Amino acid sequence: MPRRGQLAVVAFGGNALIKKGQEGTQWEQIENARETARSLIPILMDGYRLVLVHGNGPQVGNILIQVEEAVTKVPPLSLDVCVAMSEGSIGYLLEMALLNELRRRRLRRHLGVVTLVTEVVVDQNDPGFRRPTKPIGPFYPRFRAEFLMHKQGWSMVEDAGRGWRKVVPSPRPLEVVQQEAIRRAVEGGGIVIAGGGGGIPVYRTGQNELRGVEAVIDKDYTAALIASDLHADLFVILTGVDQVAINFGKPDQRGIRRMDVAEARGHQAAGQFPEGSMGPKIRAAIEFVEKTGREVLITSSPRLPAAVRGRAGTRLVAAARAARPVRSGPGGRHAPGGEGRG
Repeated sequence: MPRRGQLAVVAFGGNALIKKGQEGTQWEQIENARETARSLIPILMDGYRLVLVHGNGPQVGNILIQVEEAVTKVPPLSLDVCVAMSEGSIGYLLEMALLNELRRRRLRRHLGVVTLVTEVVVDQNDPGFRRPTKPIGPFYPRFRAEFLMHKQGWSMVEDAGRGWRKVVPSPRPLEVVQQEAIRRAVEGGGIVIAGGGGGIPVYRTGQNELRGVEAVIDKDYTAALIASDLHADLFVILTGVDQVAINFGKPDQRGIRRMDVAEARGHQAAGQFPEGSMGPKIRAAIEFVEKTGREVLITSSPRLPAAVRGRAGTRLVAAARAARPVRSGPGGRHAPGGEGRG
């Protein structure tokens, strides 16, 4: 069990609020936010302070569709502004769900819940800007795509006959502008929602001014950065599976309860963690462990209570536990001690 006052940073995707097969209505998202809030209560009851970092893929995609549909009636919005809008709206839904659940359970010491609209600094020279690859927003017919590429300078690609989509860079996060505000809110006892969607991508000019840029930042990398800067005791990455697995989806699939950084790097080099799914999560987890020496827990939302108590999920740790010393067996032979279990 954790000591009271320890800090957990929890990252989860925007799909937690818009589930597969749903339309993504406001009412569906409200109900999904309630489920998310209920899954987080055991962490608070275990004594952890809490910072939440959410994704925004489906939500910001819907905002971009709204922007395109209204383009002849109101001025369009840039992607960084759309990310800011999603941070505010998702934060509101999570705040309301958490406050209601905390009141229902009479956990009054946690009633301070706040969303921080968060800018995250990226490097204009990041390799991602030279080759944008992240598709976002609506599908366009060819004539509209050609117009936008010429008029707006967008990079666009055709997507399997469904139309053309805008592609933007996905640079690595370097600095969370509101990091000190996050720290103070946590120290004041609040539950903090920050870095939504990976944060609003900004860069610093030669005069050290902040400017928004059209890009998307992986929320797991931003969550790892926030967790490292706060010296979090536990970094939790929630995903769609209960446990990290080798040979995922194959007959010889094998779940992993515990692995160290070296083992994780080996599996990643062998192609076990694809870029479109588990890859960024594992990489973010490795970065956090290497910076802090502390653990990362990867699991699904329903299994989170059991995982926090060591009964589910996957733990990524700095180094493997040493084998227990061998003991002399009958006749002076040595009996194997075996490794400690997670």
